Amino acid sequence: MKNKVKLLPAIHDLQTHSSFEQFQTLHQVEKEYLTSVLREVVAKIRNDIVHGKWDKQISSREEMMAFIFQEGEDELVNRTKYYLTKTINATGTVLHTNLGRARLSDQAIQHVVDISKGYSNLEYDISEGKRGSRHSIVESLLKELTGAESAMVVNNNAAAVFIVLRALAKNQEVIVSRGQLVEIGGSFRISAIMEESGARLVEVGTTNKTHLEDYENAITEETAMILKVHTSNFKTIGFTKTIEVSELVTLKNEKDNLVIYEDLGSGVLYDFKQRGIGDEPVIKEVLQQGVDLVSFSGDKLLGGPQAGIIVGKKELISQLKKHQLARVLRVDKMTYAALEATLFSYLKGRYSDIPTIRDIIVTKEKIMERCQLFRKCLLEQTNQFTIQLKEEGSPIGGGTMPGVEVPTHVVCLTHTKMSAEDVAVKLRQHSTPIIVRIKNNEVVLDFRTIEKEEINEIVKACTLIE
Repeated sequence: MKNKVKLLPAIHDLQTHSSFEQFQTLHQVEKEYLTSVLREVVAKIRNDIVHGKWDKQISSREEMMAFIFQEGEDELVNRTKYYLTKTINATGTVLHTNLGRARLSDQAIQHVVDISKGYSNLEYDISEGKRGSRHSIVESLLKELTGAESAMVVNNNAAAVFIVLRALAKNQEVIVSRGQLVEIGGSFRISAIMEESGARLVEVGTTNKTHLEDYENAITEETAMILKVHTSNFKTIGFTKTIEVSELVTLKNEKDNLVIYEDLGSGVLYDFKQRGIGDEPVIKEVLQQGVDLVSFSGDKLLGGPQAGIIVGKKELISQLKKHQLARVLRVDKMTYAALEATLFSYLKGRYSDIPTIRDIIVTKEKIMERCQLFRKCLLEQTNQFTIQLKEEGSPIGGGTMPGVEVPTHVVCLTHTKMSAEDVAVKLRQHSTPIIVRIKNNEVVLDFRTIEKEEINEIVKACTLIE
C-alpha cells in the first residue's frame, strides 16, 4: 500500500507536466481550476489505495501521472458540462412540463439573441430621452390583442394570482367556488396561495355544483373580490354546474368596488375551438363579458416564454404596477424580447410561426409523412427493429385542455433483443436525449412533436443500439 501511495505525484509536479498546459488550452480553464480538479482526483486515488479499493496495474510515477490526467479530463468534462441540454420530445405531448413546455418561435429566439447581446431600451424612453417603464414594452400589443384597457407581465401565472390577491384583497374576503380550489403543478394550491397573500378565502357551493345565489349570499362588507378559477388542468363531468363569468359580473351591482377576477391558467389568443380542439375560451371573449381582470400563462397555449400576464381594467392594473411586489415579480429583458416577438406573430396573423400552435393543429397527413420518412431511413440503416405505424392521440399537456387528445400517427418499435424499457434508456442516454413513451412493450414515437430535422438524429441513436 505504501509503495502505491509513493507513486502519487505532488501537485506541483502535475502543474509543471506538459499535459497540464495542454489541458488548460484544450478546455479553456484557469490554472487554479484545473489544479483543484487534479487535487480532487489525487485525493480520491489516495483514499482508494488506503481503503484497499485500488485495483489498477500501475507501476511507475509516469504511468500514475498519465492516469491522473486521464481521470482529471473526465472529471473536467463532467464538471463543465451544461446541465440544461436540448432534448428530442418524441412523446407527442406538445406542452410537456418536464421538457420545458412551449418551444419558442424562430422570431422570438432571434429577438432574444439580439436584445441580450447588447444594451437595450428596457427602461429607457428613446423618444423622450428619459427613464421609461418596462411595463410599456408589450402593454400596447396585449391591449390590441385582447381588447383590455391595460396589461402587465410578471414571472409566471402563480405570481400573477398572488400579486392580484395581495394588492387588491389583502385582509379582505375573496369568494371562490369549492369546485375551483385547484392544485397546480408542484403541489401549489389556490387556497395556499391565497393564504400567503393575506386574503381571506370564502368557499361557496360544493365540489360539483355552485349556483349564482351561493356567490350572492356570500357577499359582505368585507368582500373585495370574486375569483373564478378556470379548471384548465382537470375536468369535472356528470352532475355539475358552474357559473359563467358573465353571470358573476352582474353581482357587481351588489357591492361597490367588487372586483371580478378570472384566473384562466393557460389562456389563449388563438381560437382552437374553430379547429374542433378543446373548449378553451379566448381571452378577448372573456374580457368582453365584463370581467375586471384576467391572468394567464405565457408558456402554455400562448406559445411564448414563461410569464404571468395580467390584463383588464386600467385602474386596477395601475394599482398592481405600483405595488412593491411588482418589482419582486418582474421579468427580465430576455423574457420581454421573447414575449414581444411571440405577440407580434399573433398581431400579424402568422400563427404557424408559433411552434405550440403549429404542433397542435398539424394534420395527421403531415405527421404520417414524417413517420414514413423515419421508417424508410431506419430500415436503410438497421434490421434490429420491428416497425409498425399506428393511429393514436396526442395530449396537449402542460395542464391544459384536460381530456383532449388530437388524432396522430405514431411509430412503434420492438427491438429484436432488448426490452422496450432498455431501448428507452438507451435513447434517453444518447448525446441528444430522446424522450419516448412505452406502451404494450413497444417504444412509441409520436411524430407530432418531432421535427423533420430531428429524424436523422433518432435514426442515428437507434442504429447505435445493439
